Amino acid sequence: MRGGDARTEALFSYVSCEARVPRDHSLRVIRSIVNEALAALSPEFEQLYAKSGRPSIPPEKLLRALLLQAFYSVRSERQLMEQLDYNLLFRWFVGLSLDAAVWDVTVFTKNRERLIEGDIAAQFMAAVLNQERVKALLSDEHFSVDGTLIEAWASMKSFRPKDGSGEPPASGRNGERDFHGEKRSNETHASTTDPDARLYRKGPGQPAKLAYLGHVLMENRHALVVDSRLTQATGRAEREAALAMVAALPGNHRITLGADKAYDVAGFISDLRQHNVTPHVAQNTIRRRSAIDGRTTRHPGYAVSGRVRKRIEEVFGWGKAVAGLRQTRHRGLARVGWMFTLTATAYNLVRLPKLVGAVA
Repeated sequence: MRGGDARTEALFSYVSCEARVPRDHSLRVIRSIVNEALAALSPEFEQLYAKSGRPSIPPEKLLRALLLQAFYSVRSERQLMEQLDYNLLFRWFVGLSLDAAVWDVTVFTKNRERLIEGDIAAQFMAAVLNQERVKALLSDEHFSVDGTLIEAWASMKSFRPKDGSGEPPASGRNGERDFHGEKRSNETHASTTDPDARLYRKGPGQPAKLAYLGHVLMENRHALVVDSRLTQATGRAEREAALAMVAALPGNHRITLGADKAYDVAGFISDLRQHNVTPHVAQNTIRRRSAIDGRTTRHPGYAVSGRVRKRIEEVFGWGKAVAGLRQTRHRGLARVGWMFTLTATAYNLVRLPKLVGAVA
């Protein structure tokens, strides 16, 4: 019998968001890990908010919403608020009931700024990694490091001389700007909309862009991110960030560090050995003599690290992992770095359901 095409609406709903989410959904495991980490951060949240006044957006709900933005590559916070209004899965994960009002996007953005000033993203990543079920998955001996180019949300037309000279773009919403014959460098020019961004070219034959450099340190056992940094784009930024992240690792025991050919520099290799680190860096023998010699390559572990490094590059998928960051609009080293760390934490959370065992 054919059913009638009639609208079935009811005044009251007796099915909660919790009942509508499948029991085997991966977000259930992620939400339990996130809630445990947020509970550990409660004292930090208390220091960021006044003791009296009008209640703001709970920081726990705000962070859960930002994680959803990274999980599903929501392109803007305005669209995120729209999704929260009608997406029952989003409401359940954030902790909003069916009848709860969604926040105004400007209020949401203002409350996010408070978390950026408190550097909550780095503490949130640490809180996730410090959980016993996650800590058991981490290697404390073998690591890999890599970097990626993060394009700044700034037009090349905004890259103008610091002394105020130079012709401005033509009038209009997207006025033209002629750069022919003009020499531009980071020493003489800066973006008027994002001064922290620098003009950078990833490699020979590649176009120069206003960008930042994101750096991630991963352990080799399950390819989980244990540290992330965002720096200005310079030729030495990758190696300097790698040394800083290695120095921040707990303990003073010998470890191995895998990296690609861009890290095969004599000074960097020497600094790693001074930090009690065995450099499992890919040899760059095309343009210069490699700083990695037989002292390292003769060991079987060097070949193993090379295979693991290639697997990590495939699993991590820089383009997919930072898609949420590249589609959100943020300016300044602090804001972009905060979102980069949060995106790295979101990557860990996406991988964890398959690693921690049965679905909660």
